[in-house]
Amino acid sequence: MDLQQHESADNSQALGRLQTLEHLLAIQATSLPAALTEASNVLAVTFQADKIDVFLYDEAKTSLIAVGTSETPMGRLQRQLGLHWLPVANGGRVVEVFQTGQPYHDGHVEEDREELRGIREALGIRSQMCVALEVAGQRRGVLAVASAQNERFSAESLQFLQTVSYWVSMIMERAELVERLTREATEQARQLVAEELVTVLAHDLGNYLTPLIGRSYILRARAEREGRTAELSDAALLYQGLQRFQRLINDLLSVGRIEQGLFTVVRQPVNLAELAATAATALQMPQFAVELELPDELIAEVDADRIEQALENLLTNAQRHAPDSPVVLALRREQRDGSVWAILSVQDQGPGIPPEIIPGLMQRFARGQRSRGLGLGLYLARKIAEAHGGLLTVESTLGKGTTFQLAIPIAGSGSLH
Repeated sequence: MDLQQHESADNSQALGRLQTLEHLLAIQATSLPAALTEASNVLAVTFQADKIDVFLYDEAKTSLIAVGTSETPMGRLQRQLGLHWLPVANGGRVVEVFQTGQPYHDGHVEEDREELRGIREALGIRSQMCVALEVAGQRRGVLAVASAQNERFSAESLQFLQTVSYWVSMIMERAELVERLTREATEQARQLVAEELVTVLAHDLGNYLTPLIGRSYILRARAEREGRTAELSDAALLYQGLQRFQRLINDLLSVGRIEQGLFTVVRQPVNLAELAATAATALQMPQFAVELELPDELIAEVDADRIEQALENLLTNAQRHAPDSPVVLALRREQRDGSVWAILSVQDQGPGIPPEIIPGLMQRFARGQRSRGLGLGLYLARKIAEAHGGLLTVESTLGKGTTFQLAIPIAGSGSLH
């Protein structure tokens, strides 16, 4: 070959490689497998290879898995033989490159006893190049090129493969970002639809429930007036059950308002001691008694309905998770960072909460192993506290019990008695 022909070949090769990079850049990152498969097909043409693989490490399976493989006869055979899945414990050159980060290049794979037998014999690979794939500084897998011909790839080909690996890593990063954003958008849309459905359902249930509560109240009053003890007990239980149902509906509606940004508090001076006593009375029943430790008066500017809702949720939580335990509802004032706070606490002596559950306990729809509700009560209590500029905290010891503290800042020390 004369000099002119040599230069022409070099120019053609450079142009081909530039086109390869352009093709890689143009790949639409709709999903990671699709993007990596398309990249493998592009590279199979560029390197005139019988097979291109993008192996990614799966930590859960401790294996390198070919997420993208060229749609070539050898690529299809590899999947039929199960060789697209390489357990790290089995070794082999692809695993070695992943573990060491060092590139691998061999034109006589059939003589390499360190390579897996299935690669050498079942697939009939004779030439192979492998380079590590890194994304954001983390080694994620291996880019592998294979041929059934000996001495198919040069040292220069290996060098270009290392360059290509950076572009493939960019494709991976972009595809994973698209997948994550798609998942988040899908989840957000699902939540919006679910929240809208729950809100509409709760509103409709409330419309049916209101006359039932009124009717049960009339039945209870009539039984009490006429001295029918048995019917009075049944009517009282019915009334309490309907009230619990109404509290659940109110919680569902409140969650909908929170998510829509419509959750507000209307402050007015309130005696928190009386409010706490009222909340406890609403839940009193023979099998669940609440002991009160309240001052005669503690005035704060709060939304009375919201604070009562939060206390009822905290007491209901204690009723569910510590049904045979004494429950204490206490109120005190406390100085915090130069301000006066009202501290409402609900303490039980139940089984306690496992430490690993506590961090997510007050999230929406968070439920423990023994939970029977929807997981909204503590979430709403926390949101109500935050809407008042306060906070809800929990302390729990396994086998000894749990204490929730609803802390609300009091507007002006002159409001405190």
